[in-house]
Amino acid sequence: MKKKGHLIKSVDPGSIAEELELEAGDSVLTIDGEEIEDIFDYEYMINSEFITMVVRKKNGEEWELDIENNYEDLGLNFENGLMSEYRSCHNKCIFCFIDQMPPGMRETLYFKDDDSRLSFLQGNYITLTNMKDKDFERIIRFHLAPINISVQTMNPKLRCRMLNNRFAGEALKKIDRLYEAGIPMNGQIVLCKGVNDGRELDFSIRELTRYIPYMQSVSVVPVGLSRYREGLYPLEPFTPEECGQAIDLIESWQRKIYEEHGIHFIHASDEFYMQAGRPLPEAERYDGYIQLENGVGMIRLMTEEVREALSSLPEEGTEEWRQLNKEEEISIATGLLPYPYIKEYTEQITARFKGKKVHVYGIRNDFFGELITVAGLITARDLIAQLKGKALGSRLLLPEAMFRSGEEVFLDDLTREDVQNALQVPVNIVKSSGRDFVNAVLAPVEEEQNLPAHGPYELDSLEGM
Repeated sequence: MKKKGHLIKSVDPGSIAEELELEAGDSVLTIDGEEIEDIFDYEYMINSEFITMVVRKKNGEEWELDIENNYEDLGLNFENGLMSEYRSCHNKCIFCFIDQMPPGMRETLYFKDDDSRLSFLQGNYITLTNMKDKDFERIIRFHLAPINISVQTMNPKLRCRMLNNRFAGEALKKIDRLYEAGIPMNGQIVLCKGVNDGRELDFSIRELTRYIPYMQSVSVVPVGLSRYREGLYPLEPFTPEECGQAIDLIESWQRKIYEEHGIHFIHASDEFYMQAGRPLPEAERYDGYIQLENGVGMIRLMTEEVREALSSLPEEGTEEWRQLNKEEEISIATGLLPYPYIKEYTEQITARFKGKKVHVYGIRNDFFGELITVAGLITARDLIAQLKGKALGSRLLLPEAMFRSGEEVFLDDLTREDVQNALQVPVNIVKSSGRDFVNAVLAPVEEEQNLPAHGPYELDSLEGM
């Protein structure tokens, strides 16, 4: 039977693979006589001083290559990043945002992943309900880390109800196995009003502290509620007062845990602080921003980065300053949640560079509903509708969070070019750091965006500028 192999998408310039004359369209069949199950097998197999690889060239020839690689990466990139099929989620979580998507969108947006391999490769959070003993054996054997766990609650019965999976409570015991094996972990709790908050949240935090130091951090994020919830579990948004109560509980645990372990461990997302109208925690309370992708500390980090970027800019009156201070009118669009902060950063910049006139627009999310206020879920149609006729200047800045990972496509399948044509203004895509933001305001963004390429799960980051 002909071996299927793994199709090579590209070869890194100057790599071992290029020296071996491997190229896109070739397929890797075996390493040291073993077929490759997925990317973890591949990474483990090439981590050796000498390997023998069998490759089928795109013309059908098979090459057997004896490779001296001294534990280096070979420089191969595969058509399928996982080198196997993605595993979908079999839960029916009451808080799942994908169940709240409107019909008629592209197919990949409806894919629910619960694949442990994506936890290591892309930082996705998994429920542990889809993992077999073989998966655990490989994690422990390869010492793969960190593994990101979608905990939700440490109450087994409640977890079964929240995930609509009768095995979800039993799956919590897998955290014990990871702890015993010394595998670093991070946790996430999507907080649902009247379900896993209050006393249940207090219980969950207490239970999770048992896994310190291998459980490095746990984030608490409010459930996202779109307007497409017909037939779904009746969830309500948190009031500002309730957001404050959640913060108080979390911060009381932070103080206890810090005294005992020297880390803050449990973190409320930025959204809780914004909704409660409270100041964000100091930078040192984020433990190195370990939960950044969950919207924990994104605004604080950007605030620090903007301040640092401004401090390193040329002094007023110098030739370099005059070059940056050339008169220009531009615009920025973002979500309603980060809007006040983006406005503040912009005012700090224009106070130093008065030649710059910047309009900042907060975009209301009519597509998903007004309860969705982050930038990452704004569609091109909402942008166009709300910016038509507004002062946009010579260019419009949009955060990369608005675009599909690795592409210039919005959630509603319109593109950057579509927005440019509709609004008759060039669009600059701005990366997420404070320095990138300051640079983008002061000078046009380079055309090559170098956005990160992800797999089919596109809603892994709902926070952003």
